[in-house]
Amino acid sequence: MANFANKNILIVGATAGIGAEIYNQLTAQGANVYTIARRPLPENEAQHLQLDLSADFQLAESQLPATLHGIVYCAGSINLKPFNRFTEADFLQDYKINFLSAARILQTAMRALKNAQGASVVLFSTVAVQTGFGFHASISAAKGAVEGLTRTLAAEWALSKIRVNAIAPSLTDTPLAANLLSTPEKREASNKRHPLNRVGTASELASAAVFLLSEQSSWTTGQILHIDGGMSSVKM
Repeated sequence: MANFANKNILIVGATAGIGAEIYNQLTAQGANVYTIARRPLPENEAQHLQLDLSADFQLAESQLPATLHGIVYCAGSINLKPFNRFTEADFLQDYKINFLSAARILQTAMRALKNAQGASVVLFSTVAVQTGFGFHASISAAKGAVEGLTRTLAAEWALSKIRVNAIAPSLTDTPLAANLLSTPEKREASNKRHPLNRVGTASELASAAVFLLSEQSSWTTGQILHIDGGMSSVKM
């Protein structure tokens, strides 16, 4: 088990799904966790910022700790429909939640990350960037920007000892995906689309994020980690 004692970690999107599970795993391993989310987090009230990442939020450097050993940005959206039905507002909203807000937070936190003299950033993409799926035009475009940012910052921040990686999951059983798994028939159909014959769990994705935040991945940067039940690389 990784040792996060005396490590300051910021989780963005910490109140549900993968973010909540990352919070649970990190606190269990001794991390000093700071959180940002749209909803309150009563159990972490003293170190929680309530921000709506889909709006024009304000975040000052002074609102973050002076040193951050890691940031994981798990806020996201699932907006699926035929391409011709997407409006400009749809595209802009997905871009803001998935990419632009992440970029703004990372800019604000850059000094705190550098102060750690060895920090890790974990972003979230989707299998739909690499593997084309119908109805995913908006989210795959926004997450494609996340993958580009991951590789660019990995290069730009390497000399500052900041590692940057992303996780690209397939469908995961979280509140965000509830409508896609709302009936036994939908769940079975989703299971069958994956070579491992099931969707992912929040715990599995959280464990991957915690690994990338830890010293155990200290020689890993600029990578897109596909945790997707084989969807991106295996054909049955």
